[in-house]
This record gives sequence, C-alpha cells and structure tokens, in this order.
Amino acid sequence: MLLSRAEFPSLPFAAVRAEQSLSVTAPLWLETDHGRVTPGQIRDQLTSTTVAVAVSLVDARTGYVADIEGIRQVIGDRLLLVDAIQGFGVVDAPLELADIVAGGGQKWLRAGWGTGYLALSDRAVDRLTPVFSGYVGTADEDLIPWDEVPPPVRGAAAFRVSAADPLAAARLAAGLEDLQDVGVPAVAEAVADRASQLIDLADEFALPVISSRDERERAGLVVVEPEPDHLTLLTASLFNHGVAATVRQGLVRFGVHAGTTDETLSMLRAALISYSSAQRIR
Repeated sequence: MLLSRAEFPSLPFAAVRAEQSLSVTAPLWLETDHGRVTPGQIRDQLTSTTVAVAVSLVDARTGYVADIEGIRQVIGDRLLLVDAIQGFGVVDAPLELADIVAGGGQKWLRAGWGTGYLALSDRAVDRLTPVFSGYVGTADEDLIPWDEVPPPVRGAAAFRVSAADPLAAARLAAGLEDLQDVGVPAVAEAVADRASQLIDLADEFALPVISSRDERERAGLVVVEPEPDHLTLLTASLFNHGVAATVRQGLVRFGVHAGTTDETLSMLRAALISYSSAQRIR
C-alpha cells in the first residue's frame, strides 16, 4: 500500500500495524513535497506490487487538498483509500471515485466525537476481509447470534465492532442534514472567502503563510510559521484574545469555518496587533 509517512498518524499507524499483525500487506512509503501528495508523485512511485493507495483528502499540517480525480487516473484499478476527516463537508471533492472513504464528524460537520463513518465501493467489498468485525456486523444486526459465528454482511457494516451510539448517530445526521440543505459548494465558497481574509491578515503582520494560497489547493486550514523565538509570543497573544488555534511542530494552524464571523476576525486582528507590539518591545 502506497502512502506518505507525513500523513496524519491514523493512516501510517494502520498500515504498519496491519503489516506487523497480519503480514498481508506492507507500506510503501511515498516521497512527497513537504507532505503534499500529488498524482505525479504517485505515478512515479507506483510498483507492480502496489495494490492500494492511501491519502488524506486534506493534509492535516499544510491544509493541502489532494487531487482525488488525478490520483484515480494514475492508479488505475488499484484501491484508493481516502481519509476524509479534514475535508468532508468543506471540500467539493469527487469522493465517489474512492474505494474507501473514512472519517469522523467532529471536524467540519460539528457533530462531535464518536461520529465515525465508513463507505466502501463494490470493488472494496469484494477485496477486503473484515478481520475486526463484531457480531453486529452480521446480516441481522438486531439478532444476537448465540452459539454460532455467522459470516459478516456484505458491505461496510461488516466492519462494525459494536452497536451504534444513537446520540452520536443523531448528531451526525443533524450535521449532514444541515450540509445537504446548504450544499458543499456554498460552504466551500464561504470558507474560501474567510480563508482569504485570514491570509490577508497574516500578510499584514508579516506572518509567513506556508499553506497554499490557491483556492483549489486549500480547504479551511491556514497555516503560518512564525520565527521559532516568536512562537510562544504568538501563541500567548492568540490565547489572551480568545482565538483558538492549533500549535504543532513550530506551526500555527487556523481553522476557518463558513460561520466564522467578522467579530472573530476582529479578535484575531487584535491578537496580531498585540503580538506585533510585543515584538517591538522585545
């Protein structure tokens, strides 16, 4: 299975653990451009033994949006696995081209934790074996199969290991209904507009933006890389002005939503003014 080491840990961990435990597949590590996975890189690194390619719809560190259509074209009939969590609901991507789509609703769908989802193509159903499969993954999920172990149902439900959480399912359904009412393109447009405003703010205060400026290559993530000795100062300024951001490995990542308000952007501006003033004092 071809994938990048730079993916969010859920993908490389799954690949390595599968190799260690089952010995039926092995990761082939894709060399990338700072974590950005492109069709060209995949095409150049495919081998005759590659049976699957795994990629994140949106890279968690750079916010880069993968070209799902381009990747499908270069991998042929190999299985395409997409970790959609960072883009589902905010990126208008052709996910129907993937064989496996997995993610959770706690990000853009705002459905909270415990709202995972899995979708499989017919090809994936035929080629995957549900090793981790509970009794609810059988044909009659309402029937407890005492004294026997019937075969798994044909489909994504075969991979269920426990009964669904009704409250989590309700939250996920509510998030999906809201998204369906508005439409992903409308959400993507609103997010792109807000992301552009945030990038303008970063430029105004000389914060290097390392995420893509091209709307076609970005989702709702804007990533900046302050000078190493300014990182703590920036983090403190954001915290003191009530601005939530993710700080990892020297990078500061902002998540822009369709509902991000002018008031929120004003709070960010105030935080950056404070940050800039503190820099001059130092």
